[in-house]
Amino acid sequence: MSDDLEPIAPHEAIEMYHDAMRDEHAESTRRSAKHRLRAFVQFCDEHGIENLNDLSGRDIYKYRTWRREGHGDDREPIKLVTLKGQLATVRRFLRFAANIDAVHPELYEQVTLPTMKNGEDVSDSTLKPDRAVAILEYLEHAQPASRDHIIVMLLWRTGARTGAIRGLDLRDLDLDGSHPRVSGPAVHFVHRPETGTPLKNQEQGTRWNRISEKAARYIEDYIEYHRPDVTDEHGRKPLLTTEYGRPAGNTLRKTLYRVTRPCWRGESCPHDRDVDTCDATHLDHASKCPSSRSPHDLRSGRVTYYRREDVPRRIVKDRLNASEDILDRHYDRRSDREQAEQRSNYLPDL
Repeated sequence: MSDDLEPIAPHEAIEMYHDAMRDEHAESTRRSAKHRLRAFVQFCDEHGIENLNDLSGRDIYKYRTWRREGHGDDREPIKLVTLKGQLATVRRFLRFAANIDAVHPELYEQVTLPTMKNGEDVSDSTLKPDRAVAILEYLEHAQPASRDHIIVMLLWRTGARTGAIRGLDLRDLDLDGSHPRVSGPAVHFVHRPETGTPLKNQEQGTRWNRISEKAARYIEDYIEYHRPDVTDEHGRKPLLTTEYGRPAGNTLRKTLYRVTRPCWRGESCPHDRDVDTCDATHLDHASKCPSSRSPHDLRSGRVTYYRREDVPRRIVKDRLNASEDILDRHYDRRSDREQAEQRSNYLPDL
């Protein structure tokens, strides 16, 4: 152990790291890091590493193998992309640990990340635009202005993340288009970390998004007829509510899982399952349906829809608050052939 290091237990250093992240990272990012580093603490406990000063490059290699084989919470081997994310978090933590004299400054460099093949670290799951539109049309007829309808409508029409939709207050709505800087109905996504609704990109995520007159009328009907008139624990008036206040983020995810099951709309099961015995028909297990999709899948479907309609990349980037690289890599699900055909429309000699 070097004289310039100060002894500290792994879990104490990680607590300091979590506290330091408050200054620069959204709650969702901090929560993800906390979950990933839990396995690292387990590893240290199992291997008798009580002082982070003693951590070596050999220990890091052992951790990589230990984690890859499924030790920790998973209890089974993990995917390469998952391992890469876990190791990247440990790497960032060790850079912080060096700043507080807990490990040697160059130790983080010994955390090598797996090399991913083309597309291996990108999910190919998406909610196809035609399915999204069909689900939304079903909700408009079967459950107009219900909370489920408003959730799906806002996620699809704006392409926003669930955290942004969940964070909307009544004061963030301009349903009559009276705001001087926005010509038409719109919603205002605002970064409010101090009261529990941060945006993924923090202040840079604050923006107005236009919505249609039709969407505005549905929101008005939801507020008048279906929204429980409650405030959250911070005294704010959420747009989307339960009888107890603002819904948890998981509530929005469960809504998507539930309404994207084909059997929910009365369609036959494409997976040859008996709907009377299928576990996925139960609300708490809707995500087990192979056809169910997450809000991320809906967001990728929206990007694909915009790009098929030749909406300029800059417009899509600004509306969805994501970089062009992220949109291309993680959200645009057009096939190579589709992209080639669209490019040909702009080439005069074809």
